[in-house]
Amino acid sequence: MEIRSKFWIEIDQEPAFGRGRRFLLEAIDTHGSINQAAKEINISYRKAWSYIKTMESRLGIKLVERYVGGRNGGGAFLTDEAREFLEKYKIMEEGLREIVDERFRHVFHR
Repeated sequence: MEIRSKFWIEIDQEPAFGRGRRFLLEAIDTHGSINQAAKEINISYRKAWSYIKTMESRLGIKLVERYVGGRNGGGAFLTDEAREFLEKYKIMEEGLREIVDERFRHVFHR
């Protein structure tokens, strides 16, 4: 028996950030490309771009910078604010997981 829980951030009762969006930002950071990140997490480029714009709007911070052209084509990278936000999110996620796991062990004597 295992316990599973989900954690996400809402602003004005609208989802702003969660695990899936975290994976998108981490994939952008890894690949330097929104397109490659979208492929990795099995969504369209258009959906990825929509998620980015929605997150930025709701969170009020710039998360992704894009650049176009050049010899090797364009790309994307996370802003410093995005990296800081991701780090804080991961800390919250891990802390909540620890609390939920401890409560589960206490209630179910596992």
